[in-house]
Amino acid sequence: MKTQRALGLILVAAALTSSMVSQENVSTRRIVNLPRGATADLPFSDAILVGNTLYMSGSIGLNPETMKVPADPKEEAKLLLDRYQAILKEAGMTMENLVWVTVYCPDLSLYSAFNEVYRSYFKRDFPARAFIGSSPLLFGGRFEMQGIAVK
Repeated sequence: MKTQRALGLILVAAALTSSMVSQENVSTRRIVNLPRGATADLPFSDAILVGNTLYMSGSIGLNPETMKVPADPKEEAKLLLDRYQAILKEAGMTMENLVWVTVYCPDLSLYSAFNEVYRSYFKRDFPARAFIGSSPLLFGGRFEMQGIAVK
């Protein structure tokens, strides 16, 4: 009987602790945005930092001056990854903090071109990743990436 009561108290304490941790994480929610120029009216944040976890919205590699996708797929990938680096920096992180990314691409023949650029942004281990064939992307993009980073 004493063992069951002790176990019950432990479970209640664990539930309360879990609830408090969840409430703490919600209260530490921070919006992370870079200047957007012509896309400033879009209804999303670049990223949301909750506790030590950064949830990053999908981004494409637009030229910030023209707001167009460059003709060269590798340049587009570089612009996309530069934007991700800037968002991570704004949140106090680096590319090494990425733990998961999903890349959408309507033309899977560009897989190698993307990987060539992607590799150059990491010093050691790569995040887990999915590279998914997709329908056309906004603004005629060839790549869209979303991700999760953890401090």
